[in-house]
Amino acid sequence: MAKEITNSVEALEVEAEKILEEARTRASKTLLEAREEAKKMLSSPLPLDVVKTECDKIVSKARTEADEKIKDSEKKAAEIGINADKKVKEITELVVNIVTGRS
Repeated sequence: MAKEITNSVEALEVEAEKILEEARTRASKTLLEAREEAKKMLSSPLPLDVVKTECDKIVSKARTEADEKIKDSEKKAAEIGINADKKVKEITELVVNIVTGRS
């Protein structure tokens, strides 16, 4: 029973790590796309001020989106951790009740 609890908690931790890694990957991808778009704009014959302003907007938007995705993933990971703690507590109480004969 303890091994099952450990496996469940470990599985939840792995899932939380996957969610965070996916968020980081998406954030990196968003920032990379923004940089590439900014490079394209900088290489165009538009006036530099217009390009710089647009570049700043794109980078700012990408950072905002990346931050939101990371926060969302951290929230999901925290929820998974809380649920894991609850499950461990429930299972521990069940085991104690079984051992003490208080089914």
